[in-house]
Amino acid sequence: MTATPSAGPRGATVLLVDDQPIIGEAVRRLLAGEADVVFHYCRDASTALERAAEVQPTVILQDLVMPEVDGLSLVRLFRADERFRDIPIIVLSTKEEPAVKAEAFAVGANDYIVKLPDRLELLARVRYHSRGYVALLERNEAFTALEASRQVLANDIATAARYVRSLLPAPRDGAIRADWRFIPSASLGGDAFGYHDLDADHFAVYLLDVCGHGVGAALLSVSALNAIRSEALPNTDFHDPSAVLAGLNRTFPMERQNDMFFTAWYGVFHRGSRTLRWAGGGHPPGILLGEPGPPRLLDSEGPLIGAVDGLEFVGSSLTVPPGGRLFVYSDGAFEIS
Repeated sequence: MTATPSAGPRGATVLLVDDQPIIGEAVRRLLAGEADVVFHYCRDASTALERAAEVQPTVILQDLVMPEVDGLSLVRLFRADERFRDIPIIVLSTKEEPAVKAEAFAVGANDYIVKLPDRLELLARVRYHSRGYVALLERNEAFTALEASRQVLANDIATAARYVRSLLPAPRDGAIRADWRFIPSASLGGDAFGYHDLDADHFAVYLLDVCGHGVGAALLSVSALNAIRSEALPNTDFHDPSAVLAGLNRTFPMERQNDMFFTAWYGVFHRGSRTLRWAGGGHPPGILLGEPGPPRLLDSEGPLIGAVDGLEFVGSSLTVPPGGRLFVYSDGAFEIS
């Protein structure tokens, strides 16, 4: 954490720490008349940190030799305090020895000036270090705001994800067993699925995947899922998979859904005849296991849902052997190792 300069235009706020009032007055005059430079003076080094907290400098000018606190010790105190850890410190000294300069830099000074410097040189260094510090503050503020925004978005997405998960059907046993695996992705997706009994003889299973990611895709998937689950598509026979996809296509045109479309697979199993009827629109095919030979792909060759109005969807059917297992999945399955 670093100190924040006073509100208003971010020029240079200078704090001079020097036990000699004559030096304080000399530096004040050197900086006087500059609209973007505000000058503050602290004579007592023992109160320097308190004074810095009060004026919130963007540059600290500091004498190297003072009676109350050694100058190098004061630099260490500033650097040990997180409020002032990043504030540029320019050491003012009458000493020109390289060893003294090296020690000053070693304990945390940013610059070293032999006093008293030329006015133009002092202004140039003050402005240079102040601009760097203000840029650091602005960057930190931007990161803080970005992190706060990211956290709000993450919370919203987590809430939406919990809601989507709450809509998933419970696993079931019996003559028809149904179960599922839900593996969340790094961001909220537009995948949704379900299954339910249409009547005593027919069992429906369905899965859809809205293009893109985020809250918008998730909301569209929930709306489409609810339309299927509550059998709320107008003029639609939910025993006919091709009719269901056509009904979804009419109800959710992409021009009314922020240009979002989706893929879907919908199947209906008749218990008595063990007939499975299905239709798909742009979705990965279902997979039927249990027949002699390799797994059978239940193709999904129809068009994308919502892309073009008036398109037809063609259904297919087959007889499911006893013990047959049907797998339906979203394209996110291809990303799982």
